[in-house]
Amino acid sequence: MQPILKTMSELRKNIAPYEGIIRFVVAMMAANYFWKFTVLGDEDGYGAVTWFGLDLTWQFDRLADHIAGVVYTLLQWCDQAVTLTNGNRLRFLDSGHGTVVVWGCTGLKQSFIWIVIMLAARGRWADKLWYIPIGLIFAYVFNIFRIFMVALLTKEHPEWFEVLHTYIFKYLFYGCFFLLWLIYDERIAGKRK
Repeated sequence: MQPILKTMSELRKNIAPYEGIIRFVVAMMAANYFWKFTVLGDEDGYGAVTWFGLDLTWQFDRLADHIAGVVYTLLQWCDQAVTLTNGNRLRFLDSGHGTVVVWGCTGLKQSFIWIVIMLAARGRWADKLWYIPIGLIFAYVFNIFRIFMVALLTKEHPEWFEVLHTYIFKYLFYGCFFLLWLIYDERIAGKRK
């Protein structure tokens, strides 16, 4: 029995420097899977969106329309030949290509994941109360930037959509969350040790 206790003690001692990163990864994965299994809707953005059976479609649709409207305004600064129809369909008149901002593009999932990450992080609640909103503002701004860039870059190259949307900007989003969390963990929570 003694060797097991000694091994567990050594294990705890060896992983102690990585405790924050382990918390980050576990919280991010748990939040992601919780979202995937509780928020249900068509992946293409059409049809009902439910959470534990509660229909939240109109809330997601309203937010998708808002995001599309902001992106439309930004796109007009770059290219006058863009239209917004049905509240969420962006289309470039000269190329004929466009994109639809659906419920999955609202940034709510990323905001939820950020909140869970911060709730699981070490540190004082007083610090978390002002740092969580910073991450939520970042999520909102980055999400608009992400959709703006995907729309702009796929104007002439619609075949780039999958790579930009599913891989590059998705992982860039989570990478930025990691950096935000790292700043909190090292500079704010770490100072109070």
